[in-house]
Amino acid sequence: MGEHRNETRDAYDGVVELYASLFADRRLETQPFARNMIHTFAELVRATGNTRVADVGCGPGHLTAMLHDLGLDAFGLDLSPGMVAHARRAHPELRFDEARMEELPVGDAALGGVLAHYSTIHTPPAELPALLAEQARVLAPGGLLLVSFFGTDGPEPVRFDHKVTPAYSWPPDRLAGLLAEAGLAPFARLLHDPASERGFLDAHLLAARAVYRGHDRDRRPRAEPRGRRTFG
Repeated sequence: MGEHRNETRDAYDGVVELYASLFADRRLETQPFARNMIHTFAELVRATGNTRVADVGCGPGHLTAMLHDLGLDAFGLDLSPGMVAHARRAHPELRFDEARMEELPVGDAALGGVLAHYSTIHTPPAELPALLAEQARVLAPGGLLLVSFFGTDGPEPVRFDHKVTPAYSWPPDRLAGLLAEAGLAPFARLLHDPASERGFLDAHLLAARAVYRGHDRDRRPRAEPRGRRTFG
């Protein structure tokens, strides 16, 4: 079960400087859709009153820094020791630690938001529900998850050869269904053509951990942070 995590960790450890040079300095200037989804996520998290946010799979820390610049109390978590070390050097004012997305070092209902920017793509489909349940666990009621991933028009996830290590694209409806099963309510999505030759869509889903039980869609969730933080 953990073999793919070891392979992913080692693969990203081997490309830290190259990866950082390609992504860390661009701050998504060339990706307006993704950039604006992150801005929307930050605005909605600020509105909950709980600005504590985890950037899971933070890589070199560039998006953690962006979240910080957008007024959030952001910290970064990554499986790769090399990525964490780079992030700490590049952004010494912020906190970064090694962690598995399936075992986040965060208390129950502690966070106003979780950002998973293309960080779930290497998780095999059978293991993704547990990962999403863990992200739901750390969110306060009303807290928000923004997950970005490669989308496909087909009915099933598609394994492909990512430039770093094997990855999966997902039908957006299927991933939205997994979010719902994890206790999160998807309420916005953005799909757009990629600027690459892979042919997959770039996909972004926003979901909230519900405050109310049932299916009363007229009642808007609000954050009610509770529980003890183990990270902070």
